[in-house]
Amino acid sequence: MPYDENNVFARILRGEIPCTRLYEDEFAVAFADVRPQAPVHVLVIPRGQYISVADFGARAGAAEITGFWRAVSAVAAQLGVVEPGFRMIANAGPDSRQEVPHFHVHLLAGHRFGPLLASA
Repeated sequence: MPYDENNVFARILRGEIPCTRLYEDEFAVAFADVRPQAPVHVLVIPRGQYISVADFGARAGAAEITGFWRAVSAVAAQLGVVEPGFRMIANAGPDSRQEVPHFHVHLLAGHRFGPLLASA
């Protein structure tokens, strides 16, 4: 599947859609989720055109990968959620319900979370 240059995150990166930017550097941009699922809900996206975490891992260079994950860590520190903790979620593909075909990490915090998955 080719990268869709008109997906909402690509448009945010180009400045076509406004967002509340909380962090940005040469590798990543972080902004508040418009439909928060926790008291703190931030999206962190790489600047490069990657569809999913699998695509990012396969095609991004070492500097991009390192820079992106350092940005995620910097955002968590900036938000003051390193302690007591936070959750990161990266959906990949239709079975995971990935809604935007641009790799992104949800950083959620602000309360104590329950189990990630319901037990079978």
